[in-house]
Amino acid sequence: MSASTVAGRVRAFVEATWRPDATLAQWRDALFDAGFAVPSWPARWGGLDMTASESLEVANTLRELGVPGAPETVAMTLAAPTIVEHGPDELRHRHLRACATGAEVWCQLFSEPGAGSDLAGLTTRAELNGDEWVVSGQKVWNTGAAQAAFGLLLARTDWNAPKHRGITCFVLPMRQSGVEVRPLRQMNGHSSFNEVFLDAARIPRAAVIGEIDGGWAVALTTLAHERRLTRTRSAPTRRDRDARVWREAVAESTANSEPHKWYPQRAGRVDLLVEHARVAGRSNDALVRQAVASTIAMARAARLGAERAAAARAAGRAPGAEGSLGKLATSAIARSAAATHSLIAGSSALLSGPETSLAAVVAEIIVSVPGQSIAGGTDEIQRNIIGERVLGLPREPASDAHRPFCDLPRNL
Repeated sequence: MSASTVAGRVRAFVEATWRPDATLAQWRDALFDAGFAVPSWPARWGGLDMTASESLEVANTLRELGVPGAPETVAMTLAAPTIVEHGPDELRHRHLRACATGAEVWCQLFSEPGAGSDLAGLTTRAELNGDEWVVSGQKVWNTGAAQAAFGLLLARTDWNAPKHRGITCFVLPMRQSGVEVRPLRQMNGHSSFNEVFLDAARIPRAAVIGEIDGGWAVALTTLAHERRLTRTRSAPTRRDRDARVWREAVAESTANSEPHKWYPQRAGRVDLLVEHARVAGRSNDALVRQAVASTIAMARAARLGAERAAAARAAGRAPGAEGSLGKLATSAIARSAAATHSLIAGSSALLSGPETSLAAVVAEIIVSVPGQSIAGGTDEIQRNIIGERVLGLPREPASDAHRPFCDLPRNL
């Protein structure tokens, strides 16, 4: 289908359906019913069987027309794609529409205190008891867990299997007595993440994504989407900007972005380097100019990489190792930007208060940037993925690959 044909279908739908007095839920329901919420999904699950390039054209046309699309949440970016790919049908029927319309809030429950980079070393236990799975253990670094109705959970179901083969992926109902969420205080002053303690939490027997003991393949799908590069887009011009739909969409976006409001600082704030140098009176300093130019060049090169990844998706390729390349580049850019801000600010870089460098934004950048190299997989893990999947180097030796997990030494 040509781009003009796709755009024409979307325009016709918007002209026939848009009502400024409608609620956001009503608009999203109509969008889903027309297949335009996630047009790349199979038609039987609410999509239009469109190619990646056709889906991109739908999204671009919705933006040009100034109307909201599907929500940008964990439910849509991680949970829904994983359920679409791995099923089963019961979960697809139960959750996909609710994810695409924003009716469900999800969180991701993968990492543990003793299983971060070595995710397959997780020890949260799930045991089948009649028609329910009983889960006990601890998860950490869980954004939005306090607000989530469901969690995308990895738990160990076979302790006698090798560590990658005894893991199962579940849909965990979060609002139950066996689930306790505790916020974590970060060194930058925010509390975006949580610990989640599971004490005999209950999961319906059928709430398994993929195969029992086959959760590692499911987890790889989720992680590939988590590391996927996206292009930065400007905010759309809002059609009827005072419409009820947009008021509710802005409120939803504000609430969803609250835990992530420090993420620009975590990325280093390359956009503030030139302004910082000018405000500090160091824009003519040769060392400062060189550092600023080098960091901006790195950021622009990474942006081209994101465009390349987007083109690959438009051609129908699934997320691959380019996500790890982009993730590694993002970490390097963040560190370079933080170092450059420190060079500009000098000894006052870590001071806080309204009279400090860019009203203490620089201090927040410096203490936030280390998180960039950890979230979504450490730099070391990304290098392994790049070496093995892109460069074709031999896999890292693994003495525990075939031993039962119960026999392996673990972090206790």
